[in-house]
Amino acid sequence: MDEFIQGFWNFAQHYWWLIFPIMAMGGGAAKAWEQGSKRRHERRLETLRMKAQLKTAEIEARALTQQAKRRGPSLVDTTASVVPNDLVARLFAEHDEITARWLDYELDVAKLIAFPAMSDGRQPLTAAFLRAKKTADALRPASAEVKVSEQQITEYLQAVGDYAVAFEIAEKDARRLRDSTFTAPERKRLERAQQLLKVAVDESATQAERNVAYKRVREELDGLILLSDDAVTVLEKQVAKEISAPETTAPEPERMRLPLRDEKPRDANTPAGPARIPPLPGDDDGGMPR
Repeated sequence: MDEFIQGFWNFAQHYWWLIFPIMAMGGGAAKAWEQGSKRRHERRLETLRMKAQLKTAEIEARALTQQAKRRGPSLVDTTASVVPNDLVARLFAEHDEITARWLDYELDVAKLIAFPAMSDGRQPLTAAFLRAKKTADALRPASAEVKVSEQQITEYLQAVGDYAVAFEIAEKDARRLRDSTFTAPERKRLERAQQLLKVAVDESATQAERNVAYKRVREELDGLILLSDDAVTVLEKQVAKEISAPETTAPEPERMRLPLRDEKPRDANTPAGPARIPPLPGDDDGGMPR
């Protein structure tokens, strides 16, 4: 034991300077652990918020269902199993609003480049949103005038509520992630695509410049972001938009020909002959027509 202690002190006397890199390494490890703990805490808070949102949506769905049950018999003149059309119309409006917000990402290539997770079905929250959308679309009645039972409206109401919550969660996650799931070279490609896209839809650029920029945008996004056919159609229309033609000046009105100083006025009944230009000094053509 004494030999070990003596050897330790001999090592410490000769290599005392190692304490500084060891302290630096220890500080880095402590900082990394602190950051990891902070991220885990943020994820737990986000999970709790998501659960709270889901719970709130379920409570609201049940409340609306109970309201529909109470109001149904007094608003319709058939049976209690039929819900009022105004509730279906409100659900339609909510459904369409969420879909419009989603299409704002799906059809806007600039937004897809800025928030690529919104079009990436491999992301768990985006995949959950797409499943909720499919369910809500499948349970949607044909129209607000169609008579539906309370069971059908309850299922549709629950589906719309899940659809709304799933979109909110997926959108927040996409705005948090941005392009962090891509490598550094891939992020540079996304940045170049964003800059080229501005040229492709710039009305002040020539059509040739737009076409070249559009082609390069597609090349930069190849393998990174899958554009839907509708998004490609919208972008191509923006690229092919007709450039405003420059304003043309109106032609000057024809000036009245004034008689020359040595020219006699022509009688109205005399047929017009070829225009004659008076000879200039040094001309010897005798005033022949030019």
